[in-house]
Parts: sequence; structure tokens; C-alpha cells
Amino acid sequence: MIIAVDAMGGDLAPKEPIEGALLANRALGVDIALVGEPSALQTELARHGPTPSGIEIVAAAEWIGMDEVPVQAVRQKKQASINVAMHAMKQGDVSAVVSAGNTGAVMASALLNLGRVKGVERPAIGAMAPYTEKGILVLDVGANADCKPSYLEQFAYMGAVYMETVFGIREPRVGLLNIGEEETKGNELSQEVYARLKRSRLNFVGNVEPDRVHFGPVDVLVSDGFTGNVAVKVTEGVADFIFDELRSAISSSLRYKVAALLLKPALLAMRGKMDYGEYGGAPLLGVDGVVIVAHGKADAQAVKNAVALAQRAANSGMLDAMRGALQSPGTKNGEAGTVETSPSLDETRV
Repeated sequence: MIIAVDAMGGDLAPKEPIEGALLANRALGVDIALVGEPSALQTELARHGPTPSGIEIVAAAEWIGMDEVPVQAVRQKKQASINVAMHAMKQGDVSAVVSAGNTGAVMASALLNLGRVKGVERPAIGAMAPYTEKGILVLDVGANADCKPSYLEQFAYMGAVYMETVFGIREPRVGLLNIGEEETKGNELSQEVYARLKRSRLNFVGNVEPDRVHFGPVDVLVSDGFTGNVAVKVTEGVADFIFDELRSAISSSLRYKVAALLLKPALLAMRGKMDYGEYGGAPLLGVDGVVIVAHGKADAQAVKNAVALAQRAANSGMLDAMRGALQSPGTKNGEAGTVETSPSLDETRV
């Protein structure tokens, strides 16, 4: 198995992606294809001594910045590192792609080079919320701000397949993020999606209010990309606020500082549980390949964990299972599901 790492993607590229790839190579025994401008990659690799046999450089003459317009950049820069990596997966040269680069560009490149799984109208980005031992997959968290009911129904199937194949959860519990638990709560989109999921063959457990998610009532939490993104970012912000306040309180008294020394292991463990880097990255589900999107500020450890997740997903049979689930989703009554016409890339907001 070879995992392609977009070594030019991210705020800390190429330093952190390369160091993370080396960590993954040593710890996981996985071969890594570093995709990027050769001289820049060779210079960075040289800082770490002789290049291991499991690390190779795949040349890419261009790269896409974090502030570039995604679709335009992907189309104009044919030899951008993310395009070269996706093309390698399309050709079967690599089993998965990891990138901490421009998220919109990663999605656009995946759509252009790999296409969608049949039955998927819009791919979705999933993020793991650390509320259970294996985590809760929240999707979509930003790929699709405006959604139709059919999109969210497909997100639910994709999320269920991902949690079952990659994390081994049988019949994952699927919930719908909403402002109330009752079936009639929410806007028109939420109510229509509720009706669809209730009829589906999924293990749908109903609506989940935001303040109940941390109790772990579901394995997959479905939302439109706008709401999901806001929910995840608010959660991250609140976590940062709590730790900032805690640090401020500890520093205000010598007695508190002494107590903090005793509590340090527990505090570090708590902080680590909420660290996005520990989860590696977010799967881009619905494209016809294994793509892991790491945080733009991913350090070496986060990149290593993203490679580990990519390796796990590529070995899981996820894509075949997803193709089967989406091509004929069906309902509890055995009726065939419907698949609507997929929009063009120009209609996809990334």
C-alpha cells in the first residue's frame, strides 16, 4: 500500500507534511509518496538524514495556496500537487490521498479526477467528535452550505458505511442534528430529512439536540454543511475558552499552581482528547477514492495520524460497501431508493 501525501498543502508545508510522513513510515510501515516540488522536498528530507526506502518523491510543478479560489485554481494548475496526487489514485498507483491544503481545492480536485460514487449527489466532509470511545462522525461539516433533503439522506448512508467498515460499529446509530427531539421540530429541510431517514434501512434514532450530543446518543450525526460547520467550530471555540480560563485561574495563585502540577497528567489527557490532530483528519466521503483532509495547521503528529486513518480506510473495503449502499439504498419496506441527477462541478460550492 502506498499513501500519497500532498507535501505542498497546508500552512506548515512542506516541513510538517514531510516530517509526518516520515513518522508514519517508521511507525506504521506504510510506503509514502510525497507529492510536490522536488527540490523543496529534497531539501526538507535532507534535514532528517538518509531517506528511507519507503519514501518516494512524486514531482509536481505547482501547488495551490490556502487563499486561492478552489475550482479555478484546480482547473488552471493542472500540475498542482493535489491534482497529481488525485491522478495517481485514479491510476491505481496509490491507495489513498492525504492533504492539509485548501479544503475546497481538495474537494474540487477529487471531483474532477476521481468523480463521485454512483448515487452520490454531493460529497461530504466528516469530522470526529470525541464524545465516545470511537467518536461520533458529524457530517457534513462544511462542504455543502446549501442542501437538499436527498443530500442529507446520502450523507447518512455514507456516514453509516464509514463507521461500520472503518471503525467496526455494527448497525451504527444515525441521528439528525436539530433544534428539538420531536419529529415535527426544525425547518422544512429537517422535517423532510427526518421523514426520509425514518423510512430508510438505516438505524435511525431520531433528532439530536446540540446540547445532547456529548452524551453519545449516536454514532453518526447528520447535518447540512453550514450548520455542521458552525456546530463544530463553536465546540472548538468553547473548548479553547475553557482551557484559557483554566490557565488564567491556575496562574492567579501559587496554591492553584501546585494543585495543577498534581493534575497535569489528567489535564493533558483531557486536552489531547479534544485535539483535532489526534483524529488525523476528516474523510471526504462520496468521491470515488479514499481522501483524508487534515487541518490546515496540521503538525507532523497530525499528518502521521491522518496517514494512519487513510491506511485504515483503504484497507476496510469502505468504497465497495459505499457503492452498494448508495446505488440501492432502499427503505424499511423494501422499496428501491431514488437517485437524483448529480450536479456539475460548477454547481458545487467548495
